[in-house]
Amino acid sequence: MLTEDYGLNLNIVRSISRQICRLIDRGLEVILVSSGAMSAGMRKIGLSRRPDEIPKRQAVSAVGQAGLIMEYENAFERYGSKVAQILLTGDNLSNRKMYLNARNTLCTLLSWQVVPIINENDTVAIESIKFGDNDNLAALITLMMDADILIVLSDIDGLYNRDPRRFPDAELIPVISTIGKNLEKLASDIPGSLGTGGMLSKIKAAKKVTSGGIPMIIANGNSPDVLEKLFSGQSCGTFFEPSKARMASRKCWIGYSIKPEGVLYLDDGAVTAIVRRGKSLLPSGIVQVDGEFGIGAAVEFKSPEGEILGAGLVNYSAADVRKIMGLQSAQISERLGEKPYDEVIHRDNLVITTGCASGESGRGQ
Repeated sequence: MLTEDYGLNLNIVRSISRQICRLIDRGLEVILVSSGAMSAGMRKIGLSRRPDEIPKRQAVSAVGQAGLIMEYENAFERYGSKVAQILLTGDNLSNRKMYLNARNTLCTLLSWQVVPIINENDTVAIESIKFGDNDNLAALITLMMDADILIVLSDIDGLYNRDPRRFPDAELIPVISTIGKNLEKLASDIPGSLGTGGMLSKIKAAKKVTSGGIPMIIANGNSPDVLEKLFSGQSCGTFFEPSKARMASRKCWIGYSIKPEGVLYLDDGAVTAIVRRGKSLLPSGIVQVDGEFGIGAAVEFKSPEGEILGAGLVNYSAADVRKIMGLQSAQISERLGEKPYDEVIHRDNLVITTGCASGESGRGQ
């Protein structure tokens, strides 16, 4: 949406900037996650297509990022607003201290009525620390800031029941209350030219924020004054209903910002205990361990069918979990010679991300 054949779509940049400034005048706080650095860089350098080599792509992004923020600065300045550039990698949000520092910086900028403009730091990011796309980045920022809503602007009106470019009778889905596999399959059938990451990445972003208790909207950024219409109560795009319970900020960090270092496979009893009853994960419910990780690492846990249920911080290393899995907590000391904890993952350090958890509210750090 922000790009066209010969670089940035300056009309869209200026339109979004103007609308955000009007929302700020109404007393709202707004954070903008924006792509466009690659397109801006290609135009500056005179490239007709994106380079294949990673160092060249990162160099193009470095050139383009300066132009992107300059256009935003000029656009916002017309309406008396200031902007700040924030470039992040996955490491910045995986590390707890960096995560809190980033949040505090953003809170300070908002208190100064400066609009943070966030993008992935493509100049230094490598595959292992990339967010993947700006839809995912926007979702993580939304959860980190405990925002009231995430609005994703695309070049399509919202989620349709089929690809509207191929099927004239395609119908817009105005409200979605549950994000299941069928919805993800529907989104995957709509190709990826619909903004950064395609429609599937937007559905995955919605799954994250709504499970954290925050609503999300997909709307058409090319529609005149779309942001102002939304905040005036008009129905635009597709609205994703949030879960009833608001997830604590720290649990959002555990569930979505840390890259898992391993996987624990659980039996049916453990799945019921942690997903339905909000219990800790005990060694007796673990049947398999994948990966190598140390104490305090983040791991995913899966059902017997291989479905990802959530993530948590482990009290034992992978080697020790393999020794004690299937055992009762009282047997841990016999196998290891000590028993620092009864639980492999305590419920305070465990997050269910399937959307079928018993729920937990709170906004703690």
